[in-house]
Amino acid sequence: MTKRNRRILDVSDAEPLGYRHVRLSCGGKVLSQAHNWYVPARLTPEINRQLETTDIPFGKAIAPLGFERERLFGKRGTIEGCPKDTILIHQAMLRLSDGRPVSLVIECYTPENLH
Repeated sequence: MTKRNRRILDVSDAEPLGYRHVRLSCGGKVLSQAHNWYVPARLTPEINRQLETTDIPFGKAIAPLGFERERLFGKRGTIEGCPKDTILIHQAMLRLSDGRPVSLVIECYTPENLH
């Protein structure tokens, strides 16, 4: 996690962050990969338990908090941390209803989306 990403999430270097890496697949083909950094202190104990012990999607787990998704940027091609054949990336932040950032996600879409 870079200092830039910590600034985006408005957390100090000492504040713990959670991390999830997921792959979205269909018919055995990976359509996308996502890297998700989140601030556990801004979530409920139950949501943190779900994120640590299950494979529930992040958005579904935090849905009761009424978050909003803010797209930060999109780009064709790849960036560090995405597979070399990535065709499109999105970076987004999820904000709680009070405006505080709770998650930073980078989504890497694969060529399998074109078939």
